[in-house]
Amino acid sequence: MNLIAANWKMNKTVKEALKFFNDLNSKTDEFADNEVLICPSFLALSEISKIKHEKIKLGAQNFYFEDSGAYTGETSLLILKGFCEYVLVGHSERRSIFKEPNQLVNKKVLAALNHHFKPILCIGETGDERQKNKTNEVLSQQLKACLKGVSENQIKNLVVAYEPVWAIGTGKNATSAMAQEVHEFIREVLTDMYSQTTARQLKLLYGGSVKPDNAKDLIAQEDINGFLIGGASLEVESFVEIINAAK
Repeated sequence: MNLIAANWKMNKTVKEALKFFNDLNSKTDEFADNEVLICPSFLALSEISKIKHEKIKLGAQNFYFEDSGAYTGETSLLILKGFCEYVLVGHSERRSIFKEPNQLVNKKVLAALNHHFKPILCIGETGDERQKNKTNEVLSQQLKACLKGVSENQIKNLVVAYEPVWAIGTGKNATSAMAQEVHEFIREVLTDMYSQTTARQLKLLYGGSVKPDNAKDLIAQEDINGFLIGGASLEVESFVEIINAAK
């Protein structure tokens, strides 16, 4: 079963989000066996969670690892309980704009797992790192640092999303062969960290300018188990096209 996840980022008013979700909810018969996930803003998440949505999962774009305290502007996992099942962790924009290091991402991963959420751990290299042939080095470092202290039993509830930073929102995209090569490497690192059986069971998502016209080739790759989609997830039609392409 592939996981097709939409990250709306800081887009859509609550009214727009509700309209989108209701429109999407009416098309769930087209989803086949795919698992579909929507990650809206916190305000929209609260409202959308009130709608019956058996075939659509919900996720949060961010959270803080502490349960409560003097952390102005932050939202804890205790507050999110009951609203969603998944949480994004380590997205490239959190790393680059808000300067979240691997150590903080690791604390978030552990907190999410301890609170029985399913974290989607985002990893990826910049264009400069790729040009210097450091992709594997960067990804290996991110995986080992962000998964520090995560047991083999816990890792089974985690999803890894590879998002080449150079391809996000740029219109550029890794070819299906390039994406597969990196996903295969990620699975090899996870095999070394845990076991081959566990690594084979983990979902690895690709997130880098996924569109309806490249989704089919990408999902056909052996080690790509779904997508983390940004811009193309903001319109119902394009999002459903991607879901259909991933059958």
